[in-house]
Amino acid sequence: MDEWQQENWFFYIVKDVRKNKHGRHWEEANMTRVQEFILLGLSTRPGLRGVLFAVFLTLYLLTLLENTIIIFLIWSHTELHKPMYFFLANLSCLEMCYVSVTVPTLLLGLWSGPCHVPFTSCMTQLFFFVTLICVECTLLASMAYDRYVAICRPLQYPILMRPQVCIMLAMASWMGSLIVSVIKTACIAGLSYCGPNILNHFFCDVSPLLNLSCTHVELTELVDFISAIVIFYGSLMVALVSYTAIGAAVVRMPSAAARLKAFSTCASHLIVVGFFYSACIFIYARPKRMEDMNLSKLLSVIYTVLTPMCNPIIYCLRNKEFQGAFHKTLYKIRINQNSAS
Repeated sequence: MDEWQQENWFFYIVKDVRKNKHGRHWEEANMTRVQEFILLGLSTRPGLRGVLFAVFLTLYLLTLLENTIIIFLIWSHTELHKPMYFFLANLSCLEMCYVSVTVPTLLLGLWSGPCHVPFTSCMTQLFFFVTLICVECTLLASMAYDRYVAICRPLQYPILMRPQVCIMLAMASWMGSLIVSVIKTACIAGLSYCGPNILNHFFCDVSPLLNLSCTHVELTELVDFISAIVIFYGSLMVALVSYTAIGAAVVRMPSAAARLKAFSTCASHLIVVGFFYSACIFIYARPKRMEDMNLSKLLSVIYTVLTPMCNPIIYCLRNKEFQGAFHKTLYKIRINQNSAS
């Protein structure tokens, strides 16, 4: 059986299981429980897998390099010890963990084809993935709020964004996301998986797991939908309100050059935030699980690979303080090399 036949067999079995959900075949299937899942990966075409492996490995290493540089520069330069860079360092640390949770299984699937993942490993990956994606949403909202206070309420900025407030916002993001992830993972792990064990995805995600469950998933879908409403829509509303207020303040700036610069910066931020939230909301913040796994995989690439790679560039490329710290570091490296030689 080749990989195309295996994938078609998977959809046939899922259809057959649903059709006989309350019949004799369903009762026979219910006697066994799935011990592992088979991830089909991003592509089943051998000729395409090699090219995609090289592309995504490059993007993965580039993301790790970008975020490592950001964390090092923020840690080593006192002029970057500000709320904006505090959140940016948190985001960089988060995204290094984030891509390391999902991309390795993507690369493994592209390198060797469908891979076997034990049930506990799959649920562990799901737990960390849900935690990190929720943290990213809330951190992006916190960064948008920080920029709103800096631009629209500059006189109150030292009070509203004092270190204690920044630490509390970061801790609330992590703790709240951990609680949501524990609840969602427990609900999904508690379902019965007794039919086909083939996931048409490149990591253990919510929708493909719910599609394989042989028990009623209405309660789990409701929990997933409510948590998505709170996390995704809540943080998106904070980000949109913040950037709307920033846009109104920019319009009132007297200098055309200042307005153009501010608009270009906000537009680049909004593009990244828009792509990330749009893909996440379309997949997770909907009452029913997504049935089209090919579309789900395509959208997942946006927020698991492309957004983590673009965020460091977007948030640091136009920042003069960060550019200055980067040039200082390069200058020190040259000085040390010259003195060593």
